[in-house]
Amino acid sequence: MIQLHDKQFKPFLSQAQLLAAVKNVADKIAADYKDETPLFVGVLNGSFMFVSDFLKEYQHPCEVSFVKLSSYSGLTSTGIVETLLDLPENISGKSVIILEDIIDTGRTLKELVHLFSQTNVKEFKIATLFHKPSVYNGEYKIDYVGMEIPDKFIVGYGLDYNELGRNLKEVYQLNQNTMINLVLFGKPGAGKGTQAEFLKSEYNLKHISTGDVFRYNIKNGTELGILAKSFIDKGDLVPDEVTIKMLQDEVIKNADAKGFIFDGFPRTTAQAEALDAFLDSKDMKINATIALEANDEVLIQRLLERGKVSGRPDDQDENKIRNRFEEYNLKTAPLISYYEGKDKFFSVNGIGEISEITERLKKVIDTL
Repeated sequence: MIQLHDKQFKPFLSQAQLLAAVKNVADKIAADYKDETPLFVGVLNGSFMFVSDFLKEYQHPCEVSFVKLSSYSGLTSTGIVETLLDLPENISGKSVIILEDIIDTGRTLKELVHLFSQTNVKEFKIATLFHKPSVYNGEYKIDYVGMEIPDKFIVGYGLDYNELGRNLKEVYQLNQNTMINLVLFGKPGAGKGTQAEFLKSEYNLKHISTGDVFRYNIKNGTELGILAKSFIDKGDLVPDEVTIKMLQDEVIKNADAKGFIFDGFPRTTAQAEALDAFLDSKDMKINATIALEANDEVLIQRLLERGKVSGRPDDQDENKIRNRFEEYNLKTAPLISYYEGKDKFFSVNGIGEISEITERLKKVIDTL
């Protein structure tokens, strides 16, 4: 295991495996271009090691240049691709082959295609050492692939985490075992939001509230937000697959978090199974589900007081509050059984001072 900044990484690919993948790409390209002089364009910063070893394997005439693009910060893609070093001059009429270190979502690739679409090259092809097919959008053909890998964050052999790790001869994978992922249960008024704020600061967790995620996507007119609104406007429930996709996007956007607090999801056993399947694909898991338990009468008084300040009509009517409690009981019971079957369910007394409740939660989390 190695440490880079605040993250631990475990061995993933040996130097021999990497060189075999490089040779695989070089041999495939040589079969197509050995009788002409292609221009290889490496994408900086990550591809410098790949390009160096590739050229040692490619025993035919060629030219070499570089472009520099950037779309990553820490563990996550910013979604904005910047061109930091432009295309080489005098490429008109040449066969150009891009040498990428890694292709995942395809955002950088899209910018490369845009750059070369404005030139008069003979032909333009794409080669990559690593390819993550599970997250690639499939918009453009990738002509040469050294190795397909799962969607896990990797460093080494030119790839970095906040600029560390590029010089490693092997490739290492982010060790996700240190992550803490929680599902927080609780009736209305139990204090889930308040406690989530403390826990996310204490453990560097990302709080994902289903309600907040829905509001963000609808307000910003995202593809998923528009889809969700189309169901809401018809008075229909938003399908599970739309909700889980929103949550997936939140997890992917916050890959540098040390874990997640899921609040408001899952609400059904089917949703819990979908969440488990998604996290498993990321080499992650739910570590614990914690229910903040409180007497109904105490919570009713708490909500009625809150309603005087918030003005929320559903916090000002005792009958509506009791109906919400009943709905919670009906929906949560199967989930409790589901997580109890996995030895991941914990009950915490949610009555008392905020700091006291926080300490009770920390005692559970610190044992995970």
